[in-house]
Amino acid sequence: MPFYGGNELSQVYDEALEEDFGLVASNVAEPDVAMGLMDGAASVDSDLLIQMSAGACRFAGNGDAEAGLRAMGNYIDTMAEQYDIGVFLNMDHQTDMDFIEMQIESDIPSSIMIDASHEDFEENIRQSKKVVDMIDEKDADILVEAELGQIKGVEDEIVAEEAFYTDPDDAVEFVDRTGADLLAISVGTQHGVAKGKDLELKPDLASEISETLADHGLEIPLVLHGTSGLQPAQVEDMMGRGICKMNKDTRYQYEYTRTLFDHYLDHKDEIVPPEGVEDQRDSFYNDTEWSPNKDHFDPRVGGRLVRERIEEVHADLAELSSSAGNSMFSK
Repeated sequence: MPFYGGNELSQVYDEALEEDFGLVASNVAEPDVAMGLMDGAASVDSDLLIQMSAGACRFAGNGDAEAGLRAMGNYIDTMAEQYDIGVFLNMDHQTDMDFIEMQIESDIPSSIMIDASHEDFEENIRQSKKVVDMIDEKDADILVEAELGQIKGVEDEIVAEEAFYTDPDDAVEFVDRTGADLLAISVGTQHGVAKGKDLELKPDLASEISETLADHGLEIPLVLHGTSGLQPAQVEDMMGRGICKMNKDTRYQYEYTRTLFDHYLDHKDEIVPPEGVEDQRDSFYNDTEWSPNKDHFDPRVGGRLVRERIEEVHADLAELSSSAGNSMFSK
């Protein structure tokens, strides 16, 4: 079935809040990871939230972010027809209002994350509310995620040298004044390569934020960014505290490269001339007895391996976040 819009995604989040599970929001920049994610989610009957950053859109569009979004959006929409799960697209860490306006007018995303967390409180509110208002004016079927607090690390082109935890009372004012549908909070996770044992996680703060919002009639899904380094016990501890969306990017990036690296290393002498054989790459080894083995250097071989590994990883993560078995759209 085709990927869905904000109304259907909102239904998934409502169910997640009620049943204490979360979607593993997974970043992509090219088709093999996207395909692996769809295979993985379908294998465990979980709905799927794919994400693209502005940088990923530029990569997919050969420098043109709008072209990249349209290309990957069409690809995801077409391929999602093969699966009996809900597939959604979130635009991750968006800061460029012109690009956000294009996203709204295209009606491609299911949700957009406006990231003004690096700004002061009032400016964060202003920018976040502006995106909500832009969507309302267009009557677009798109949810808005905003962020309050600051998560340490590097994500796409956004750099934060230190973390600032989210204050529960500030969260109430922020959600009330912006009208955001989801709130990304800072409770000790970290963007990029981070080890769970080194993080100063505050799961009780997530609970306090969720409960304080609910006490003011503002119960909305909470989001954790920078979760690639979290260990299973840490993820399980976060579920049931209002967290309904858990972002993963770095983990997939590593699995992509590591899968290809392992394959090429295992078959090195069939891809690269062994010692003693002249590297006649430009003539495609016309004057040597040795030849490369297409069974190992064909890009489709590596691509299939990447898809299979991403499928395994995402299926495991969906089990961990308890979204497995909870697709609202499976037949």
